[in-house]
Parts: sequence; C-alpha cells; structure tokens
Amino acid sequence: MQLTPPPRRWTIPLGAVLVHLGIGSVYAWSTLNRPITAAMPSLPWWGSPPYTTFTSALVLLGLSAATWGPWVERRGARMAARLAALCFASGLAVGAVGLHLRQPLLLFLGLGILCGIGCGIGYIAPVSTLVRWFPDRRGMATGFAIMGFGGGAFIAGHANAWLIERVGVADTLLV
Repeated sequence: MQLTPPPRRWTIPLGAVLVHLGIGSVYAWSTLNRPITAAMPSLPWWGSPPYTTFTSALVLLGLSAATWGPWVERRGARMAARLAALCFASGLAVGAVGLHLRQPLLLFLGLGILCGIGCGIGYIAPVSTLVRWFPDRRGMATGFAIMGFGGGAFIAGHANAWLIERVGVADTLLV
C-alpha cells in the first residue's frame, strides 16, 4: 500500500523559492561593481568587486554548501535557513559599513566571506528539503530551487540599479 504525500508538502517549494530569491541576488552583483569602484576608486586588488570579492563569495558558496551539508541534515532546513539569512544579511551590512567607511577589508569580509557562506548554507537547505519531500519528483523539486536562485538574480539586478540611483550603493546593500 502506497501512502499519499500530505497536501501541505506543496507549501515547501514556496519557502525554498523565497530563500533562493534572497541569496540568488549574488548573481546580480555585477550591477554593484561600477558603483563600488566609483565610491572607492583606490581599492586594492584583493578588494576589487568583480574579481576577488565576488570570486571569494562563489568559492565559499560551494565550500560551505559542501562542508555544512551534514549539519543541515542534522539540524534541519529551518535552522539552516536562519543561519544562512543571518550570514548573508550581516555580510551585506558589513559590506555597506565598509563602503561608508571606505574600508576595503570590511567590504571584502562582508560581501566576499559572510555572504558567500550564507549563500552556500542557504542553497543546500532548500534543495535537500525539497528532495526529501518530493522523492517522486526530484527533478521538479530541484528545478524549483534553481528557479528561485535565477529569479533572485533577475529581481536583484533591477532592484539594485533602481536603488543605487536613489540611495547610493552602500545604502542599497542595507536595503
């Protein structure tokens, strides 16, 4: 006898898409490159947004997803989503403070390190949860998560450009 999956399982993809909409904004950071460079024209090579900061964030996305995966499985998706949100949001805030203070190390620490770790943890939590809740539709479940990540880049790209014109790049990170 096969059990019918509970109807509430269809709320899980919504949560996964929302988490990935937030962290997917990492792929829209190219909209921040020129404004950051204009705000801090004397950035050292290791603080340059298009290179080391963004690259570090993506490397840490992969490393943290791989290394934190077992923790996510033990502690659950809710705890992982909270930690991801804390890391990602604090990374944006630290990056904004770095821009306000013209401190490239804070910019790198926030956008490159903390945001990267938040992205990795935030990426793995919804994917593992969706695959568990949809064993009969694993491809669809993974597709929801990927859709959220891509959608986050799309929304953030437009939102960043709009906000930078109105409040500046540092405050755009805070928003």
